[in-house]
Formats: sequence, structure tokens, C-alpha cells
Amino acid sequence: MAAQTSTTPHDPVKQFSVFAENRVGRLYDLTSLLKGNNVHIMAITVLDTTDSSIIRVVVDDPGKARELMVSNDFPYGECSILAVEVGDESELSTVLAALLEAEINIHYVYSFIKRPRERSALAISAEDPDIASQALANRGFKVLQQGDISR
Repeated sequence: MAAQTSTTPHDPVKQFSVFAENRVGRLYDLTSLLKGNNVHIMAITVLDTTDSSIIRVVVDDPGKARELMVSNDFPYGECSILAVEVGDESELSTVLAALLEAEINIHYVYSFIKRPRERSALAISAEDPDIASQALANRGFKVLQQGDISR
């Protein structure tokens, strides 16, 4: 397991939920816009419905991503999420056990594509991020900050 860190978030990881019409090429448009402006997608998941999609992304430069989405008509919401470093897939059950033990409801989980220093990580939307962060740190997991994922 990774080293323990402080449980009080100083610079929590930002997640953007981008609202896009469900049409061919819209995901490409967003990812190309970010790539073309040197904003790296560190984690991504897409929730698809009949008429629209919610594209959830964690990027290495939230400020620049925010500016790009506003200036290019990508409506979005922004929130903080937990990002926890894991050694490999075998630690998933330990992460979930820590949150279960703390009686934390998990809304959704997705994995990072890549991170600096090649470590794996999970993006977690949890009911009470402060208690969840503490529970994970108590089990020896490193709860990441935005600076940990920026390049």
C-alpha cells in the first residue's frame, strides 16, 4: 500500500462533469480541444442516456480546462472527488472495505488512465469525502491532491 498522507484536503482533485448532446463526435470534440491546448485527461468516464451524455474528466490543469470549456460552449459542473492511489487491482477490495467500515456510501468509481510516476489511482465520488479520506488514510492509502496529478 502507498504511504499515508494528511486527511485534510488542501487542494482536492477536481472533476468536471461535461454535459454533451448524444451525437457522433462530441466526445472527440472535447478530448481534442483539451489535447490541442496541452490539457491532459488523467481519468475519464462517460454516462450515456438517450439524448445526452455526461462526460466526467479529471485533468492535470483544471484552470485551463475551465477556460476552454467556457469559451467553446461545453456546459459543465465541477466538484471535488477523492482520488486514491492503489498499487494494483488487488487493493480495490481493501479500499472498498475501508469505506464500508466507515459506513460511507459510494456514488461511483472510475480509474485513472495515467498518472505521473506511473502509479494507478481510483476516482471516487463518496457521500462524505472528509470521512472517506480519513478512513482510506487510516488504512495506509495515499489520498491524492490536485498537485499530485498535475504534470
